[in-house]
Amino acid sequence: MRGRFFDPGRLRHAMALQAATRTPDALGGRDEAWETVATVWAHLEPARADPVRRADADDADITHRVTLRADARVVRGMRLVTGTRAFAIRAVRDLDETGRYLLCLTREEALP
Repeated sequence: MRGRFFDPGRLRHAMALQAATRTPDALGGRDEAWETVATVWAHLEPARADPVRRADADDADITHRVTLRADARVVRGMRLVTGTRAFAIRAVRDLDETGRYLLCLTREEALP
């Protein structure tokens, strides 16, 4: 059975795949730092932007679909970063059930 065709030439965005490392701080909380695991080439596609209200301010929940070559290191909870934009990975699935590409459902976040 053949999978859905995806043109690998669409993988035009170099993105840093990052994993969070959490270390205890002096006050009993945790500090979070992001460490780059790999650089991957990806296809970035906007999905939707939903208006939300946060702390009495209007905001938007912006989601994207990110397609990249299959990589066992990519899991939910990581993020992809390109330039000044960060995309938190909320779900990962095989794009066409052939093991060649992954589809990551992401939410855009602000970088600190």
